[in-house]
Amino acid sequence: MRYLPLTDADRQAMLATVGVETIDDLFSDVPKDALNPDLKLPDHKGEFEVERHLSAYAKKNHAAGDGPFFAGCGAYRHHVPATVDHIIQRSEFLTAYTPYQPEIAQGTLQYLFEFQSQVAELTGMEVANASMYDGSTATAEAALMARRITKRNKVVMAGGLHPHYAEVVRTNEELIGDTVLQAPATPGAGAVLDMIDDETSCVIVQSPDVFGFLRDLEGITEKAHARGALVVAVVTEAVSLGLLKSPGSQGVDIVVGEGQSIGNALNFGGPYLGLFAARQKHIRHMPGRLCGETVDADGRRGFVLTLSTREQHIRRDKATSNICTNSGLCALAFTVHMSLMGGKGLREVATLSHESACKTADALEAIDGVEVLNDTFFNEFTVRLPKNASQVVDSLAEQGIIAGVPGGRLWPGREETENLLIIAATELTQDSDIKALASALRAAV
Repeated sequence: MRYLPLTDADRQAMLATVGVETIDDLFSDVPKDALNPDLKLPDHKGEFEVERHLSAYAKKNHAAGDGPFFAGCGAYRHHVPATVDHIIQRSEFLTAYTPYQPEIAQGTLQYLFEFQSQVAELTGMEVANASMYDGSTATAEAALMARRITKRNKVVMAGGLHPHYAEVVRTNEELIGDTVLQAPATPGAGAVLDMIDDETSCVIVQSPDVFGFLRDLEGITEKAHARGALVVAVVTEAVSLGLLKSPGSQGVDIVVGEGQSIGNALNFGGPYLGLFAARQKHIRHMPGRLCGETVDADGRRGFVLTLSTREQHIRRDKATSNICTNSGLCALAFTVHMSLMGGKGLREVATLSHESACKTADALEAIDGVEVLNDTFFNEFTVRLPKNASQVVDSLAEQGIIAGVPGGRLWPGREETENLLIIAATELTQDSDIKALASALRAAV
């Protein structure tokens, strides 16, 4: 309504059409305490003035590469080769949309097919789809898929599942009347086995979990399958698949995850890339789209969307899933980066990340009052501090050091997590970064 070319008469005509008298009436359903009556916006300015104004705001940001950086919890700072950005900015990829017409979308379909192949190999599964929005929505879709397969309506989540992922699952499942249970979010705890029963549709477990612990997926899978439930494995750090035993080799039924750490740099919250893979026998229940390889009338190789019906995208009441698009450009970035690294390169990046985390854990464990809680981890671990972790993170941020993710941010209001700090390291973590963190943390606690 405040778009500049509109006149007062235009605005009044629009208001009359929708049946209200004032712009404020459009927000009558918004709680009063959620509105901001003191919001003061400047008058319109010229282009160069706007650029100067916004540049001043931008300079207040502290980017991940501006100093020591140890934040993770589902978003990781890895090196992304310049080649990735160069390729995804080609106009035929950057501006491409839904590849419904294979005769004019072979490039898009081919890289999505290659993306699926890479994800299937990384996860140790038989089939993968052409990406989801992000890791959290992929996890929620996996729970819905398990419901369709098992005809059950009870979801069990491990305590180490990222709380944001858990919340998305809970929102989806509870809206359709399903029961959602979660084990306590306690570092190292594994109480999820006792929660599986004959009504359970799936067990959702993350490894490495949000605290950094590696989980025995085989033990959980054995117990779940014995009760007729499926197992959904969640991976928030895709680079870990370069070193750790794949979820598929441990017998899980569905693997979902966040692909941001391969090919997609940190970007103030997104966009992200959801990974989704499953067993061949469940392929008809998979959400999203699937690209297949075929041959044309002349025997030439080609690529098409396959198996999922048109209803998947245009008829909500008939669809297997209401996710009808994908993070195509992010999937391309993932595919380009994976192609550049290959299996050997991914293992090297994973090894360097693990070594950096080990060095960081050793340095912090030497500080009086700091306790490293993990006995297993890949590139992320949890420490318990003698004081509030959020206050420590704020204090170190003023020194240009991003120390990690405090437990109070992930589980607000829970006293038992307030002193927890989750720390991640990657191949970009330098010895000087570790030294700076240890020195500043020693002074802070």
